[in-house]
Amino acid sequence: MKSIVLAATLVLAALTAGCAGTRVYGGGYYASGPPPPPAGYYDRGPSPGLGFVWIDGYYVPSGGRYAWRQGYWTRPPHRGAVWVAPRWERGHYHEGRWRR
Repeated sequence: MKSIVLAATLVLAALTAGCAGTRVYGGGYYASGPPPPPAGYYDRGPSPGLGFVWIDGYYVPSGGRYAWRQGYWTRPPHRGAVWVAPRWERGHYHEGRWRR
């Protein structure tokens, strides 16, 4: 009986380990809470050239916590692409993405 309880406990622990950074079906990551407020104002500097857009800094899930990703200049992947910033909604973190 003790071995069954021990085995069930180990299986449950393995299934729930690291849930805060686990990808879930439907996009996004399970998160125990929203990310902190943005890290504050910083100078983005001039654009490196024509066609570049600025992506504001944002938090990303990392090992059960959030890590700050500094803002950066980049070129959209295709004409007309619009950056949709990451968001936390109903217990899930949704990654930033490009859309048409």
